[in-house]
Amino acid sequence: MNKYTVNLSTIFTEVPFLERFKKARDFGFSYVECQFPYISSIIDIQQELEQHQLAMVLLNLPPGNWEKGDRGIAADPTRVNEFRRSVHEGIKYATALKVSKIHCMAGIVSEVNTDKARETYKDNLHYAGTEMAKHGLTILIEPINQYDMPGYFLNDIREAEQILKEVDLPNVKLQFDFYHIERVHGNSLSIYKQYADIVGHVQIADVPGRHQPGTGEMDYQKVIHYLNDTYEGFIGLEYTPHGKSEESFEWLSWISKGEK
Repeated sequence: MNKYTVNLSTIFTEVPFLERFKKARDFGFSYVECQFPYISSIIDIQQELEQHQLAMVLLNLPPGNWEKGDRGIAADPTRVNEFRRSVHEGIKYATALKVSKIHCMAGIVSEVNTDKARETYKDNLHYAGTEMAKHGLTILIEPINQYDMPGYFLNDIREAEQILKEVDLPNVKLQFDFYHIERVHGNSLSIYKQYADIVGHVQIADVPGRHQPGTGEMDYQKVIHYLNDTYEGFIGLEYTPHGKSEESFEWLSWISKGEK
């Protein structure tokens, strides 16, 4: 049986970030993940994890200035030094919090700079992968759909696979978000089967609203059953709850019973 991990950046947002750890434990979860933990100190997060007997399995590198539109900086040729500093900040948090995987967002890129951005992205991933390998960490890249994030550099899974081949480091892998892949390509389960050997982490949300399974068009009963049979890692619940967070876990019951 796979282990579900609650993304504290998208779920339990009714309360401040540090209060979400208790919420996760109260609803029976043992594992959490988040996008950007840097709003809180390492010590504060450590205390929450220890107090509520939780393990954090995933975080993102600092994305640049999110409020001003940054969605990662790894593909930006003008911010290589800033990216390298972000790598070490991510490593500091990950090692202190005992997190083994870090997602690296590529960023928004103008079409006229695509070639230079691609080379920068590869070079930065190689640097990050090399640095993270010293600490036993895995770095992840994720295709993100252009409906939610127009101009995002990495938006096609075939391109992601090719970049991984060119970077050619064993600790640089694919983060497969069924929501994004369904929005970009459709047939996300079929596509997952093609790329499963390079997947380092899985996330889920329904299409089109990015809410919990059962609120949209996807057959998550089939997806989860396949993952239960073939995938040994964590499944990140990176959805925006439709309704209250506390009520958004009902799908777990009908998934486990094989009904909807």
